[in-house]
Amino acid sequence: MTTESSPVPSPALVPSHAPAEITGAEAVVRTLEMLGITDVFGLPGGAILPVYDPLLDSKKLRHILVRHEQGAGHAAQGYASSTGKLGVCIATSGPGATNLVTAIADAHMDSVPLLAITGQVFSNLMGTDAFQEADIVGITMPITKHSFLVKSAEDIPATIAAAVHIATTGRPGPVLVDITKDAQQASFAFSWPPKIDLPGYRPITKAHGKQVTAAAQMLAEAKRPVLYVGGGIIRSKASAELLELAETTGVPVVTTLMARGAFPDSHQQHLGMPGMHGTVPAVLALQEADLLVALGARFDDRVTGKSELFAPNAKVVHVDIDPAEISKIRVADVPIVGDLKDVLVDLHAAYREQTADGRPDLSEWWATLDGLRAEFPLGFTEPTDGLLSPQYVIQRIGELTGPEGVYAAGVGQHQMWAAQFIKYERPNSWLNSGGAGTMGYAVPAAMGAKVAEPNRHVWAIDGDGCFQMTNQELATCTLNDIPIKVAVINNSSLGMVRQWQTLFYDGRYSNTDLNTGHGSVRVPDFVKLADAYGALGIRVTREDEVDAAIKLALETNDRPVVIDFVVSADAMVWPMVPQGVSNSYVQYARDHSPAFSEED
Repeated sequence: MTTESSPVPSPALVPSHAPAEITGAEAVVRTLEMLGITDVFGLPGGAILPVYDPLLDSKKLRHILVRHEQGAGHAAQGYASSTGKLGVCIATSGPGATNLVTAIADAHMDSVPLLAITGQVFSNLMGTDAFQEADIVGITMPITKHSFLVKSAEDIPATIAAAVHIATTGRPGPVLVDITKDAQQASFAFSWPPKIDLPGYRPITKAHGKQVTAAAQMLAEAKRPVLYVGGGIIRSKASAELLELAETTGVPVVTTLMARGAFPDSHQQHLGMPGMHGTVPAVLALQEADLLVALGARFDDRVTGKSELFAPNAKVVHVDIDPAEISKIRVADVPIVGDLKDVLVDLHAAYREQTADGRPDLSEWWATLDGLRAEFPLGFTEPTDGLLSPQYVIQRIGELTGPEGVYAAGVGQHQMWAAQFIKYERPNSWLNSGGAGTMGYAVPAAMGAKVAEPNRHVWAIDGDGCFQMTNQELATCTLNDIPIKVAVINNSSLGMVRQWQTLFYDGRYSNTDLNTGHGSVRVPDFVKLADAYGALGIRVTREDEVDAAIKLALETNDRPVVIDFVVSADAMVWPMVPQGVSNSYVQYARDHSPAFSEED
């Protein structure tokens, strides 16, 4: 096998340095500086302590001390997902490193560019069950693009540079660099730039021309085509190219949970989100299509339902930068491997050539889809218990904040309502844990997003269950001047689990009551908790208080804000396709989702 060496990203942007004797720990800091990293999230411990000493002197790196390593990982994710830049987190060995695992797995599922740097015990102690030893490279190998173990100080610059290159190219994702304590303490002659040698890593970015031509021909001939848009559009920064293709073809667009904002919600061609909790027009457009053009989507089970019954009459064009995703769930008639930003430009040009004599007439298809939009508008029923409607609260947060805001959600009912009832007009405005479904994601992700985007309003839309998993990062926000807004959609229960118990377990509510907001018991009291963390705490129980609380939060920029919205526990996320059921469910929606037959 031949090897090919390539420089680290953008070496021309940094000056070369004559070799100088520094420690491996100093090399970690200097390498991050040279690579243009400006913000890192972490928590020190014994095995990574050598790195934290030179970090104190860095004038280019802002280190944000979190209260839990999982918070560092999710903050790095939020930083990356709101900007498209690399997120960086640091932890010590053993439990420090394993506390990062959830965030690393989350980043892997959602293709988030993440660099995790961990300390490791002395190399001569590895394998002895030394204090705070864990094989973090072995643990994370299935959930990273790659995991490196560094035992020599001189390997640190090239390894970190290679990790950044891998994390940010091809399909983005997390890369871990585990560095032994002796490697951090040893000295060597540092020089810049290093050469990175990755002979087996060659992401394909340019698509095969014949495949693009075949896709364009199928798109020109289809009677019921749909652009099925996944999160890959956002990761590849291809939203502008998607808009051009959509407007040229006149084809309807659906955006998955991970792609919200990739295509403007206000656009007439947008049918909404497909899947288990998608809009009826979006779901049935896919189901009744004769052609699916899947763009950075992976045919996730939450979109397809019972996969063998999904879009049964549709041919498939599948575009993805990761060849492993193509034909994994649904066999592609035209597989295209490449970067979406480039592929869409080529596909657009090929389609224009195919339709030089006139664009196909899709009026009959649009008549069907517009009929579905008229019959099934997105709406909700008001609760009958006198408590707030969670859908209304979230809708007003979106309306009062606007499309320039950033919205990070936890996982559960509030996540789906935030995906449904906030209008997203731009990419990177919607952050959530789509693949892993990680409770506790919202607060630290919002924190990371606010660090990356200090001039935007950043909301964490959380449930009372999710909020209790990572709310300690409010301390980090207060002490580091990171004024996020937290909306706790407090139904005093694990809402999505409770919804499933209502529908499928005869209302047997086993261990889903959290006692956080209904009745006289509040454990904890979120307003008092906010106050203890130095945040502004507000409780809202009536609809006429909602707007004032949101406006106060938007006006408060000297500290975090926590609003405890006490909402009905009986509110449901509609529509809902039960797991493993076909997506052909118009009748199901009519029988079970009365809210979808009326306007709000």
